[in-house]
Amino acid sequence: MVAPTAATLVERLRGLHLRMVDAVLSGDGLERVAELAADAVGGVVAIVVPRLGSAVLAPAGGPAAERIGELRHYVADCVHDRPSHAPRGLAAEVPIASGDEMVGMVLMLEGASAAPAEAAEYLHLAAVASLTEVAVEEARDEVEQNLRGSFLEDLRGATALAPEELVRRGARLGCDLSCGAIALCAELHTERPRHVVATIAEDVPGALAQHMEPGNGSQGGRIYALLPAIAGEDPAEKTLAAAARLAARLQRHGTVGLSSFYADPAELGRAVQEAELVLDVLTVSGEPIAEDINQGTYRLLFRVLASHPEEVRSFYEDTVAPIVRYDDQYRTDLVGTLEAYLAANCHMSATAAAIHAHRHTVAYRLERVRDLTGLDPMQSEDRERLGLGLKAYRIIAPRLPR
Repeated sequence: MVAPTAATLVERLRGLHLRMVDAVLSGDGLERVAELAADAVGGVVAIVVPRLGSAVLAPAGGPAAERIGELRHYVADCVHDRPSHAPRGLAAEVPIASGDEMVGMVLMLEGASAAPAEAAEYLHLAAVASLTEVAVEEARDEVEQNLRGSFLEDLRGATALAPEELVRRGARLGCDLSCGAIALCAELHTERPRHVVATIAEDVPGALAQHMEPGNGSQGGRIYALLPAIAGEDPAEKTLAAAARLAARLQRHGTVGLSSFYADPAELGRAVQEAELVLDVLTVSGEPIAEDINQGTYRLLFRVLASHPEEVRSFYEDTVAPIVRYDDQYRTDLVGTLEAYLAANCHMSATAAAIHAHRHTVAYRLERVRDLTGLDPMQSEDRERLGLGLKAYRIIAPRLPR
């Protein structure tokens, strides 16, 4: 092979640079950049950018493809400044850096035909083109984040949007809301919100999720998400099951509130409000209702509260509000006694054992409940109203004046 003159090499580098930049700007991505670099060096080139989750090899396939995992780990260690060992067969490497920050590497494996100095120039051009790809992807991601954030903020703020507009905006962001969705709101205890968003996308394909910066005292801010209906028979049941699995997976990252399933896109704003209400109860009330909060009566009350909050507040006032205020004023525990009584199937001795009190004390407190509320815990019809009133209290407690 005849060595190129300096002028010829400069011309070749200029042409390669233009083709690489064109590949990035035309959307061909790092795969094409790696192909151009591999052709230039006459060997195998890998481009690894952990920030983008990208690791490409050119030529694709062949024995070298089995080593992409090894190269990925090596670059990740270098980027995060961890101890690393150069993988076998590595002939040259050029960092992909933005200022002092390394974001990835261009790697050449042994066996390339180009001279080392010439190959280094080609790899450098690939690194510059890869950095351009990083910038393009991050700009695109920022635009999408702004669109997602704007959409979810509109839903949170109950902005009047036609169902067609909701579906159109969701589709633009890759989320099919035409058959409804479940809303998720999570308060994070982690400083890895991107990981939480990625987990949501992984578990529920087509989900629309966005991290909102801390502003409410939480360590990591909040994640808002819409989990679209899963196609097939009984989409509500399937979507609810998927949402429950996702919430369980996210528990180690924070507290998660889920709405019920809303089939009508026009009600998605209400779904977001419901998810926020559930989250508020779980994070503020401090009551042990987490296991029941997504079921039965609680779920019905949350739906009513999201659409007609005055009805839930009115029912609370008509039932247990007097004993809540009495407890606050006199430091008694009529509410706790009533809850224990209902949980014990109205058995006096079991209630007394649960609250560590005498049976006469339980009887006296239940009489005070009757006197204050006008509802008798001994009567089945009144018990039902009191039980429902307690549930209403638990879900509106975080928003009651202190």
